[in-house]
Amino acid sequence: MKITHFVLMMSFLNFLFFHFPFFNFVYNDVNYTTFNGILIIISLIVLMIVLNAFVFYLFFSISRFVGKPLLVVFFILNAIAVYFVNTYSIIVDESMIGNVFNSNYEESTSYFSLKFVVYILLLGVLPSIYIFKVKIKNDSLKKFLITVTLTLLFILTVAFVNSSNWLWIDKNSKKLGGLAMPWSYSVNTWLYYYHNYKKNEKEILLPNATIKDNKKSVLVLVIGESSRSKNYSLYGYSKNTNPLLSKTPHLFHFDANSSATYTTAGVKSILDYTKTDDLYEILPNYLNRNNVDVIWKSTNWGEPPIHIKNYHNKDDLMQYCKGERCAYDEILLNGLKEQILASKKNKILIVLHTSTSHGPSYSKKYPPQFEVFKPVCNSVELSKCSQEELINAYDNTIVYTDYILSQLIDNLNQLKDYNSAMIFVSDHGESLGEKNLYMHGLPLSLAPEEQYKIPFIVWMSDSTKQVKPNTLLSQNHVFHSVLNFLGIESPIYDEKMNIFK
Repeated sequence: MKITHFVLMMSFLNFLFFHFPFFNFVYNDVNYTTFNGILIIISLIVLMIVLNAFVFYLFFSISRFVGKPLLVVFFILNAIAVYFVNTYSIIVDESMIGNVFNSNYEESTSYFSLKFVVYILLLGVLPSIYIFKVKIKNDSLKKFLITVTLTLLFILTVAFVNSSNWLWIDKNSKKLGGLAMPWSYSVNTWLYYYHNYKKNEKEILLPNATIKDNKKSVLVLVIGESSRSKNYSLYGYSKNTNPLLSKTPHLFHFDANSSATYTTAGVKSILDYTKTDDLYEILPNYLNRNNVDVIWKSTNWGEPPIHIKNYHNKDDLMQYCKGERCAYDEILLNGLKEQILASKKNKILIVLHTSTSHGPSYSKKYPPQFEVFKPVCNSVELSKCSQEELINAYDNTIVYTDYILSQLIDNLNQLKDYNSAMIFVSDHGESLGEKNLYMHGLPLSLAPEEQYKIPFIVWMSDSTKQVKPNTLLSQNHVFHSVLNFLGIESPIYDEKMNIFK
């Protein structure tokens, strides 16, 4: 087959197999009854096919040993990407690429399904077999130069004809770019690594802090996973998902927004003293350096670099836990009270990083006795479940979270020599089929409120201590509130960001 015919055919297959979500968005966002609307749809179709064919042509003109493997990789990765786009309504932007590279084995395998295999085989493997078998006739140098010149002129002409639509394309560039295969993950993978490289290799140290008093104080910061306040009965939800916390004295809850819709950025924001993309010293590292006993226990991942001695991940925790409950987030409470009592310091910060409400396998995140709401969704293909089943499974994770937090408060209540507190705040929210969206990870500018409206729950052992009447909190309130509660003075402390009176 001639190289020009081959790349056009591959580009057309790429368009046919992988761009329904792209053009579904365009179709729903433009007025296709007007001339401008028709022009932009036709132009995007033509540009999609011509641009991809042009890039494939360049690859194969360099060498078929470069072009064939690259095209095979594109088709297989396109199949994987479009499966997630179609199944969970995600956008493959830079933040989503960050989610991919920060996922662990347990999370990655939870998405495995028969539909996933079918996508890879039909849309990835079968075209790849043909790509490897076909024999391609390359153009002469003269024909190559003519083809490149004419193609570039054609692309520029189409772009010029659409000059009136540039504003629309610019406005929607993030979503269009996140749905264009294979450039969504190709370009955004490069951007992800570039921005990571540009970040400070060594965290920027904050000014030294001093401990004001010798009062024994312990604060437990619980970082929730994918918890949205909408499904907490504390926030007015009709189903009783907080049967224990709703009866707990000295408990306060606030409206709050997350700074991002994915774990790595959400957790970093909870631990940062201000909203920043730079790698400043985060809360546990800062307090550990300033003579506070810091303990971190995690069943999750996606955390910034933690520089403390007492860091325990799930594998560490499993070594000292026996029984069925060790498979769930209750493992974070195992031996916690004993660790506090064994501390030789008066000021203690404990961080519990949970994974309780992380999808898509919501029904596997809690012990069977917490399956209060039925029927539940047991499939990782969330769109196959009814919304009632999906929400029931998710609500059961909130009931289990309620139990864990209640158990934690009971433990802290037993520490009569300590002034203790708990702050629970989620890394981000979660979509459960609203507007045909699932899970999280959409760019914050496009995300629905379900993905960023989060619970912010506070408990204190001292009944005389009160909180300010805040109306809306951010994740950055955590840093300054912890400093205040533990009695720590610092040049970067901001009283406006402290929730305690």
